[in-house]
This record gives sequence, C-alpha cells and structure tokens, in this order.
Amino acid sequence: MAETNKVQVPLLPLRGLLVFPTMVLHLDVGRDKSVNALEKAMMDDNYIFLSAQKESAVDEPEVTDIYRVGTMAKVKQMLKLPNGTIRVLVEGLYRGQIIEFIEEEEQFEVEIEELKEVHGNKNEEIALMRSLLDQFEQYIKMSKKISKETLATVSDIDEPGRLADIVTSHLSLNIKDKQEILEIEDVKKRLHRLIALINNEREVLNLEKKIGKRVKKSMEQTQKEYYLREQMKAIQKELGDKDGKAGEVANLREKVENSDMPERIVKVAVKELDRYEKVPQSSAESNVIRNYIDWLLSLPWTNETEDNLDINHAEDTLNEDHYGLEKVKERVLEYLAVQQLTQSIKGPILCLVGPPGVGKTSLAKSIARSLDRNFVRISLGGVRDEAEIRGHRRTYVGAMPGRIIQGMKKAETINPVFLLDEIDKMASDFRGDPSSAMLEVLDPEQNSTFSDHYIEEIYDLSKVMFVATANNLGSIPGPLLDRMEVISIAGYTEVEKLHIAKEHLLTKQIEENGLSKGQIQVRDEALIKLIRRYTREAGVRGLERQLASICRKAAKIIVSENKKRVVITEKQLENLLGKPLFRYGMMEEEDQVGAATGLAYTAAGGDTLSIEVSLAPGKGKLTLTGKLGDVMKESAQAAFSYIRSRAEALNIDPDFHENNDIHIHVPEGATPKDGPSAGITMATALVSALTGRPVKKEVGMTGEITLRGRVLPIGGLKEKSLSAHRAGLTTILIPADNEKDLEDIPDSVKEDLTYIKVNHLDEVLKHALAGENHESN
Repeated sequence: MAETNKVQVPLLPLRGLLVFPTMVLHLDVGRDKSVNALEKAMMDDNYIFLSAQKESAVDEPEVTDIYRVGTMAKVKQMLKLPNGTIRVLVEGLYRGQIIEFIEEEEQFEVEIEELKEVHGNKNEEIALMRSLLDQFEQYIKMSKKISKETLATVSDIDEPGRLADIVTSHLSLNIKDKQEILEIEDVKKRLHRLIALINNEREVLNLEKKIGKRVKKSMEQTQKEYYLREQMKAIQKELGDKDGKAGEVANLREKVENSDMPERIVKVAVKELDRYEKVPQSSAESNVIRNYIDWLLSLPWTNETEDNLDINHAEDTLNEDHYGLEKVKERVLEYLAVQQLTQSIKGPILCLVGPPGVGKTSLAKSIARSLDRNFVRISLGGVRDEAEIRGHRRTYVGAMPGRIIQGMKKAETINPVFLLDEIDKMASDFRGDPSSAMLEVLDPEQNSTFSDHYIEEIYDLSKVMFVATANNLGSIPGPLLDRMEVISIAGYTEVEKLHIAKEHLLTKQIEENGLSKGQIQVRDEALIKLIRRYTREAGVRGLERQLASICRKAAKIIVSENKKRVVITEKQLENLLGKPLFRYGMMEEEDQVGAATGLAYTAAGGDTLSIEVSLAPGKGKLTLTGKLGDVMKESAQAAFSYIRSRAEALNIDPDFHENNDIHIHVPEGATPKDGPSAGITMATALVSALTGRPVKKEVGMTGEITLRGRVLPIGGLKEKSLSAHRAGLTTILIPADNEKDLEDIPDSVKEDLTYIKVNHLDEVLKHALAGENHESN
C-alpha cells in the first residue's frame, strides 16, 4: 500500500464489536453490503477499514449510523461457511478517520486519513503504564473472565499506546467507551481515561460481588425452605395426607391474596395458613384452623351494595307491599333523605313493636327491597346463651361464630337490612345474658368495632341497618331499649283489614292455591263478615288463614263440580266455614248493674275486658277472682278504699263493708290478666253494684285510680281504641293526660268513637252510670 495520509478503501461496519490496531481476530460477515466490501478488498490489496455501528440493532446502517473513527486492517484469511456466512481473519494496523463516503449503494467505500499518536513526557507515560498495569491486575483478580496469562502477555508490552489498546480490548466495556478510547490520539490522555474506566469497572465488580453474595444467601435460604417443605410434604404423606394438603394450602393462599379482606385480616389469615400447613391432617387442630380460615374468607369485609336513594321508588315499594303503617314508612323515607344529603349515615336501629300478624317482619323485607339492599333475618326467640350472639372461643369443641356474624355471612354484603326477630323473647340463665351482648351490636357508637369471640378480629357493623321486632316492650331490658328507635304498630281497623285482604292476602292465597283471579270472587260484604265474625285479632294472620280455607274449598268445588267460577257471598260463608266463631260487638245488650267494660292492652293487641261485681250479705270480705296479677289486685283494693272514704258523697251506706261480702270477678278466668289500666273500671263496677245504678252499655273506660280518686294515664290507647271500635262501643272514657295519644288513632275510628277526657273518678261516674242516685240497702 502506498505511503500516503489519505487512502480509498472498502468499509466494513461492525455490530457490537470494535477492533484496535495490532489486534488479530476472526469476524463473521453475512450482510450483503459487508460481503461486497470484503470481496472488493480481496480483489484490490486486502486492505479494509473497520468501523463500529453506533447502534448494533440496526440491520441496514446508513452513513449517519457509523462512527467516523475506526481501524485500518488487513484481511489475512477468508473462509466461506456452509450457511453462506464468510469468516475472515483480520489484523488491525492503525487508527483512521473517514473523510468522505465515496460509495454507498453496492458496498460502503470511503476515503480515510491516518490518525497519528501524540506522545508526551516519556517518564510520565511510564508512570501511567505502571499504574494501568496495577489497576488491570486488580481488575483481573476481581473479574474471573480474564486469565492470569493475559496479564503476563500485557505486562511485556512496552509501548504505551499499544498497551492502552490491548487492555481496553480485554475490558468488559460497552462500545461507546471503547470508541472513546479509540478516538483519543494523545497517548497520555488515553491512559488517564482508561485508568478512570478501570476504576469505575472495579467499583461495579465490587457491587456485583456484594449483590451476588446476597443473592446466593437468599437462594440458599430459598433452597433450604424448599427442601424442608418437600420433606414436610413427604412426612405428611407418610402420616396420611392422601388428599394433597400442599395443594389445598396453595389454593387457600391464592384465595386469601385475591380476597377483599383488609390488610390486617390478610395477615391473620396468612399466619393461620402457615400454622395449618405445619399441623398434620389427622390432628384435631387442623380442622379448627381450616374452619376459621373458611369463615374469614366467607365473610364480607368490603363488598357493599349501592343504596337506591330514590325516595319515590322507596315510597312506591313500601305502599305496594303494605297498606297503612304511615309512621314506619315516614321514618324510612326520612332515613333515605338524610343519606342522600350527607352521603354517609350510620345505620339506624329501628324497633317495630306490635301484636302478632301486623306485618313487622314483612315490613323489614320491604325496607330492604326499597333500598336495594340484601336482607337477612335471625330469630332471637328462646336464645339464652350469650355465645349465641357473640360466638364461642375457638378453644371449645364445635365452636362457631355468633348469630350476628353468621347473618353477615348469609348477607354477603357489609350493608344489609338485618332483621332481629322477636328481640323481646330473649332469655337469660347461668350461661349469660344475651341481651347484654346485643348492647354492642345495637349501639351506633360501638358497633363499628364489634368483636366476635370466634373471629377475634374487629368487624364493622356500622353500615348495617338493624330492624328489630317485638310484641311487648315490657320484656326488653331498659339499656337495650334505649339504643333503639321504637315505632309502635297497633292493630288494623276493619277498613284497613278490608283493604289488606283485597289487595294483598286474597291475591296471594289465590296464587298459592292454584287458582286464577277469574275463577274466584269474594264480595266485600263477605270479607267484612269474615273480619267481624270469624277473626278477632289485631293483625291479619288469622284472616289470611280463613281466606286460605275459602280458596281451598273453592278449588275443591271447581275441580269436583266442574265449575268455572265461584262467587263467595255473605250467605255462603257459613256453608264454607261453619258457624261464626265470634259475636260481633261485645258490649252488653242492655245496661247492667255491677258490670263495667274496661279496655286492656295485651301482647296480641287491644281487647275489651268485662268486670263484674256482686254483693252478698256478710262481714265485708273482698274476694277477687279471674286469675288477676298483683297490679290488678292492688287496683281493686285502691278502688275499694276510695269508695269507703267517699261513701256518703256517693250515696252509699257508710257501713256497707260491714254488712256485705264483695266479689269482684273478671271473666275468662283461665287467661292471666295484669296491668294498671283497670282501676276506674273496677271502681265504676263497685259503685254501680253498691248504688244499684246500671253502667251504660255503650261506654268503655281505661285508667288507673289513686286513693284520692285521681285518674292516672295509661299506655296502648290506640290498641284499646281499636278493640273498643271492634266491640261496638261508642264512648270511651280516657285519662286527660292521654289526650296527646289521640293523634295516633286512625280517623275512621275517631269518627265512630266519642272520647271523654277525665281527671277524677267523679267525672267517670257521671258519664258511665245511668239513672238517679238512691241509697243502697
């Protein structure tokens, strides 16, 4: 090759590789342009310029993709491989720089200019060479990729530029750093830069070594755990784990990780799973842990239904399911309105109190339907054990969560409507007081942190809407009652019963008995007679039973007599249901002496109570019969004492108690009777018997009496009014303090009844007794 600074040669772009001067190495050439460049070199004088690509991923490099500084090389040998690739042996000669690209189409051909090395102070270069060799030796010790023989070979090089090039070629540097070394013409600068690069590489190697140790330690621990697990599997298999406990644990672990449980519950579940994995399958504890994990997984922790806050929808739903009950419906709509405004409200705790059959339980279902919430019901009747509410400790055999947590599992959401049925029927014994355990459940300030003995972790009940039902408030403990908003549901009037029978009960029974609406018709007068003469109740359960009986008998007629339609009239009721069970209107047919009609409030609603007094010659003995409780006995004594103290004013012989035995009887002696509202009735019946003045047949009365004749207020006025209305009474004497309760009484009842408010027994006698005063014998 002619000695000139500039020369024109083919160019071979290198991918991921860089050749330094004096280096001899093999290259595999496969790209068309590169093969053409190689063949061109072989045809000329075997000289070719080697320059690296900036990005090795580029398959068809352009001029801009190739570094301008490269190495002039001579092709020593060329061999065609079977796969079409050419393997060449090249030797690097000197550094060169591309001045101009002459050919780019078939192959790259360039004009290059040789780059001369620039030397400086010889001693400084020698010192840098020694420093480089020292650094390179330490690098070789840390990096196990370079053999010690390489160090010996490199140490024999006495030319600083060549030493820098050879050391660079052995380092694990990227192409960019190697290209930087290739481009430095000043040998001193080249050595300085190379020493800095080796230092940097040594630091990287040091870090790699540390990381490697950590990874190795971690791997050793993982391998150890794997080995121990495999051993444990083998041991469990030998002990009888035929069902593959390991697979079961893996399955449970996946369920725990994918569940909606809070992080704290996940930690508990994982901890229990680890225990479960180590306990033999045959162990009793294995089942206990498994059941506990199943309970944690099956409980709703965050799953929540979206409330339907449309008040119109809620109102339509409640009206569709129930007739009347305005107070309860109003309360539910208020709750919805507040929730719509605040977007967050603690679940209200309602207690629906009323006699059986008035629709308390079905109303709770309607509330759930109107809110689009899930509904769950638990019955508390007969619950005696506190653990029934709060759960058993897991240490006990057969332990289970309490009914509240069981209910939440059934609900599947954290915001259901939760019905606590018959909350007044809970009892207490030596196993604890379940009503005390209910205090936490029903306290809006506490139930966000409810604790079940079995679950042991805090469970949030604050979003649950609790609805309790009860027949009698008297048997609910005071602290429990204080936590609930009580809504009383009295019995239905005749008009309400008629609507309920027509719109709800009859339709339901027609469907349940396989009939269609066209096959049976029950006339209104028949329904009224059914309500009056065949049922006597506050609710409509008995009415529904009678309607079911009518539907069954109609079905029999249709099937046996091939009739297409059965019409039930008032006259046909007796043929279908037999003689009337009750006499409509319980008031006396004429005014009676010594007999007064009182009004009572029982768990089954209101009722009329007839009180009879008879006199017989004797020595003043007072006899009370009719299975009376202590309160009614005391009322009788109070009435007796009052009459003795006011005998002259009442035109009664002051010595009546010395000459007569007095017998007070309340009919239906088999039924227990107690309560404070019969005081004025007993006093009226006594005065009537002692004076001979009859009691007006159309008058009913209720009120407690004091020794001075004052009339004290009573409860259950609405229920008592309904019973008076049902019995055909037209006038009711009530304590003046009960005037506020008149608002709750339906207008249809108030239209037929006259309420007289009394403060004193004298007023009672004035309105209740007929005829003129005359002295008793």
